[in-house]
Parts: sequence; structure tokens; C-alpha cells
Amino acid sequence: MMDPTTDNAEQSAAPGNARAALEALRAEIAKAVVGQDAAVTGLVVALLCRGHVLLEGVPGVAKTLLVRTLAAATELDTKRVQFTPDLMPSDVTGSLVYDARTTEFSFQPGPVFTNLLLADEINRTPPKTQSSLLEAMEERQVTVDGTPRPLPEPFLVAATQNPVEYEGTYPLPEAQLDRFLLKLTVPLPTRQDEIDVLTRHAAGFNPRDLRAAGVRPVASAADLEAARAEAARTTVSPEITAYVVDICRATRESPSLTLGVSPRGATALLSTSRAWAWLTGRDYVTPDDVKALALPTLRHRVQLRPEAEMEGVTADSVINAILAHVPVPR
Repeated sequence: MMDPTTDNAEQSAAPGNARAALEALRAEIAKAVVGQDAAVTGLVVALLCRGHVLLEGVPGVAKTLLVRTLAAATELDTKRVQFTPDLMPSDVTGSLVYDARTTEFSFQPGPVFTNLLLADEINRTPPKTQSSLLEAMEERQVTVDGTPRPLPEPFLVAATQNPVEYEGTYPLPEAQLDRFLLKLTVPLPTRQDEIDVLTRHAAGFNPRDLRAAGVRPVASAADLEAARAEAARTTVSPEITAYVVDICRATRESPSLTLGVSPRGATALLSTSRAWAWLTGRDYVTPDDVKALALPTLRHRVQLRPEAEMEGVTADSVINAILAHVPVPR
């Protein structure tokens, strides 16, 4: 296990060690979170792509624990905001505060000024407060009183939400959904995974004390920077680029959808596919990489027709049908 000192952090960021650091990150998260391998991998891919993540699942499936463990396993500054109906935009971004001693207003930064922001239950707050993250997520800055203030680097929003049919939720607008690189579904655990969870709790596991569970920082900002540089060298053939475009264009022509994937979504799919190829040890992207990341990258960027929704059609089923019909490059 890596000792989180400066010298070792620099050593782990050396060429060839960045992938090992991110693999160690996945293993470290598994010390606290059972049976959510797909969500864990998605978070690592988002870190590689400098993208934001939306985690959706019913209450009690460890969405918040997953993000907290990611923060504990990295050497990144992290803050948490519990989104509630009475939360104000300034509670997230910060505000100008009057200083009686200097008789001037000074800016008090909000929790968004961090590396990893846990936006807990983001869809329990009204759209006015949800929109306070729009500029931060896209421009990586916050403008208050006409002055833009850059956010730290790296900056990642990991938001959790309950399914929209649950009581007291406000659906996220399409413009904000499109700013999330990935939408990861966190399902209920299998029977064996649930037994493992209860066994850990019976043995004394405390989700509020991750250090006692053995979770340690194993990846630094330098590791992430080195990993991004290596992943950026992953080869993408013209055929793969065309394949990504064909998939996204097919969503715009689907009779089940009123809204298809935008060019930003196509760029996101290419980026996540490249990151996944690098994580699996290859320096080139295959069609299988694109298929593996298509659902989490695209499912929140499409909108179903009401009649299709009434017939039980889902975004995932539409995307899977498109993947089955779009010709695969050889």
C-alpha cells in the first residue's frame, strides 16, 4: 500500500505507475463498498476524464458512502453539501460578506471551492439552487458580483439523487444533466453481497469511520495528472470515431426519443471509451470499449417520448437497441 508522503506520491506518478495507482484506488474503495464494481469503475473513469458523475439509486444503497470512500482513498480536498428544499445558491457558491472592521465586502468561498464536491441528494433542492452548479461544472469557475473566481484543479462534482418518482424530488433540467459525464445507476445488492454487508457491520464496520476500516489514500493529484496524460495518448482510429458518431446520430432519429445525444455527448463517449481502454491496459480503443461506456455516458442525455415511456420503454433499452443495429467497424 502506498504511503501518502510527497516523495512516494511523486514516485507513484512516474510513467508506468499511474495505472497501478488507479487500480489500487478501485481496490481501496472495495474495502468499504461491497458489490458496486461498475459504479466504482465509473468514478475512476470520471477522474481520468475530468468529468462529473451522477449516481442514482434508491435510498440506502451506499451512494454517499461510495463518494466518501473515493475521497478518503485519494489525496484530494473534499467537501459535502446536503441539498435540501431551503438551500440557497449562495450556500453552494459562496457570497460577499460585510467586514465591519474594514468597512468593505469580502468574498467568503462556498463548499464548491474544493477538488471533490459531494452534492448529496441534488434533486431534493429546487431548480434555482441546482442551477448554482451550472457554471462551476462547465466553466470550472464561479462568478459572484461580476467577478469570476476559478475553482481548484482537479474539480469533480459527484452528485447523488433518488429516482425522480420519489416524493420530494425536483427533476434536473436537461442542460444540467448534459454536464454530467456519466450517470451511474447504483442497484440493490445481490443476496450474497447483502450478506457480506451485514457480516461487515456485525464485525464492527462503521461507515462513518473509513480510516478504521483500513481505507487509506493511494492516489494523489499527481497520479491523476500522469494517468490523464497517458490516457490521452490512447489511439482512436477514424473508424472508431465514425462509430461513436453513428451511435449518437441514431439516437436523434429514434422514434422513441424526443431528444437525442448532442455533439457534446458524442465527445463524452469518445473520452470515456478512451479512458476505459487505457484502464484495461490497451493503447487503442475498440468497439467493445465504446459499447461498455455507451449506457452510463448517454442514458441521461436522451429524453423518451411520453407514449414510449407508458409502454415501458427505457433510455437503456433504446440505447441497447441502437448498439445492436449500428454497424460495428472491423
